[in-house]
Amino acid sequence: MSLRVVRLGTPRARDEGLRIGTVRRPPRGVKKTEYARLDYYDVWLPELAPTAALVAWAQSKPWTDARWSAFARRYRAEMREPEPQRLLELLVALSKQTNISVGCYCEDESRCHRSVLRELLAEAGAEGSG
Repeated sequence: MSLRVVRLGTPRARDEGLRIGTVRRPPRGVKKTEYARLDYYDVWLPELAPTAALVAWAQSKPWTDARWSAFARRYRAEMREPEPQRLLELLVALSKQTNISVGCYCEDESRCHRSVLRELLAEAGAEGSG
């Protein structure tokens, strides 16, 4: 069993399992009934997305390495709160029982919270992280 980190809206990999959206907002212009069929997500967990305030800060200026480091540090701090911690523990446990995937819409994973989420899940003991 394993956990994958994916870009939402891309074709699903074979044996990907349940796809979980870790985004603040659902996809624009897509009916709720179409989210899974169009490879966005099966389940939505916005609690694992950066807060609206952090997203606004992140989008206010172009990325630099220093700005990305600050974003990653702030997102990690948000994920240390009790609710996200419980959800991370749940995903770790699920990854040991079944295939699951988590993701975001961003094209560039290296400048997306999902890259930090991948690290957090691996640090917590999730199975796989491809």
